[in-house]
Amino acid sequence: MYFNKTKYLFFTFFLFHSINIFSQLQPGAKQIALSHSDVASANNSFSLFTNPAGLSKIGKTQFGIFYSPSPFGMKELANGFITLSHPTSFGSFAVGAMNYGFELYKENRIHLGYSNIFAKRFLIGVSGMYQTLNIKNYGHAGFFNFSLGSIFLLTNKFAIGFVLNNPLRNKDYSPLTTNFRSGITYEIIKEAKIHLSVYKEINFPISVSSGVEYDVLKFFSLRFGIQNEPNIYSAGIGINYLFLNLNYAINSHQDLGMTHQIGLIINFTE
Repeated sequence: MYFNKTKYLFFTFFLFHSINIFSQLQPGAKQIALSHSDVASANNSFSLFTNPAGLSKIGKTQFGIFYSPSPFGMKELANGFITLSHPTSFGSFAVGAMNYGFELYKENRIHLGYSNIFAKRFLIGVSGMYQTLNIKNYGHAGFFNFSLGSIFLLTNKFAIGFVLNNPLRNKDYSPLTTNFRSGITYEIIKEAKIHLSVYKEINFPISVSSGVEYDVLKFFSLRFGIQNEPNIYSAGIGINYLFLNLNYAINSHQDLGMTHQIGLIINFTE
């Protein structure tokens, strides 16, 4: 019985990697609610993982926690992220970590990031990452890689973003794959934005995602997203109160079903 369950879990892990879901784990309940279409609008501490250029948009020190307790009904796939970002006169710095898996299969990462603004409208960022992979009875390995991101603010309402992830190809097995995402964000009105992005990962077809976020009230936001290849529908809410920002997201995958995520961001005042 244990053997059969173990085989099933390993099959599930590698299935997720093969269908372009967990091979590039990315956090942020806000980002997931928008189907990661907001590459040109990254603006919280989880930008360290999604587009490090967005760290320059954060005017305060931020601490973020993200947790997905039981993706697609399997607690063994639980994953969590923490991040801390801090702006300085020399640019914005950030550090973060990830934990994913269970006792038979586990991935851990640590990230360091930096971002700065040039000519008031061009943001550029870099994130270095070291990941370890442990598979019980098969050993462990470590991998280094990095991400490069940029955001260009064409106007106060229109922005273009780009990020390249994991350009270093490891000779040994690694769950990290080279991919890039580019997109645009347009502010329709002060309370609403639309996002569109294109994602390409090696050995997978191009994926297009779009999202809409609307600030219904000063402290309450609604978010919706959609993606193809694979087909994913997502939605979420954001609650902002004083120095706290609570985000919730739900997304539905064409083959795997629905899952839930939650994130909390704390803004520190000077």
